[in-house]
Amino acid sequence: MPEPDWQRSSYCAEGSSCVYVARPHEDRVLIADSPAPRTTLALSPAAWAVFLGAVRGGGA
Repeated sequence: MPEPDWQRSSYCAEGSSCVYVARPHEDRVLIADSPAPRTTLALSPAAWAVFLGAVRGGGA
């Protein structure tokens, strides 16, 4: 299986911890944190949408 194409969050400051996101398949969104890049979360597109809503201020 090829390595995921990770994209760095646009909210990362230089030298700070960052969140990375990849979408290797239509049914999964992967999330990784720069301090622990080998640990990833795999979310469904629906769970990803809920996550983004909470991060953007929609609450949990």
